[in-house]
Amino acid sequence: MTYKFPQRSMTVLIIVAHPDDEVLGCGGTAAALAAQGVAVYPCILSGQVDARRQRPDLPDLLEDIKASKTIIGFKSAILGNFPNIQFNTIPHLELVQFIEQAIQQTQADIIFTHHPHDLNNDHHHTSIACQAAARLFQRRSDLPPLRGLYFMEILSATDWSFPVQGNSFAPDTFFEIGETCLKQKIEALRSYRGVMRDFPHPRSPEILTGLAAYRGGQAGMKYAEAFQTAFQALTIGGIRGYTK
Repeated sequence: MTYKFPQRSMTVLIIVAHPDDEVLGCGGTAAALAAQGVAVYPCILSGQVDARRQRPDLPDLLEDIKASKTIIGFKSAILGNFPNIQFNTIPHLELVQFIEQAIQQTQADIIFTHHPHDLNNDHHHTSIACQAAARLFQRRSDLPPLRGLYFMEILSATDWSFPVQGNSFAPDTFFEIGETCLKQKIEALRSYRGVMRDFPHPRSPEILTGLAAYRGGQAGMKYAEAFQTAFQALTIGGIRGYTK
């Protein structure tokens, strides 16, 4: 499916494991939405990524998050302190409840998160917890009905996963980001010290641009980001439904 952005007001929540994931997976889409006045909030479960190699000191990392936010147009980031590369040691309920609090805080209409079969194990546990938390609106009358839940692709995680039982990333939704938002995405990634790499690493400007061009070509757009639909609310002829 190919979509352009709706003009109506909405709130978007991007739920990720680590700083920079929100830009790698959804940075162009977020920039395009923010330019239209849509409130886009990043929720980063491991806000300190203390096990990451080449990670700057914490004050510098927080500055990097802030700089990236400004470039993309994010609202304030929601930061957790779950241990990096150890989400498998955290009770599932703790992750779910933290995400539920973020959903309540932002009143999210649309959620983007990791694909459940990324190679990075933190991404997997984030996705599973997010899927459980996304059902919160069905248990709470004070939350807006969820309009969509989408899995995103993270270069050097989604693309590095091994095909097991047909569970690879299967994009079916494409958002046009254009050249301007692609440049914002790359600039925002550069604001994270130690994240970008030289070509042909997946986190190089050449690969980021190539992927956006390829995804755009799949959908008849110049540049695009691709997602896999987990849940999408529909209205056809006045009848409500959803796709998953």
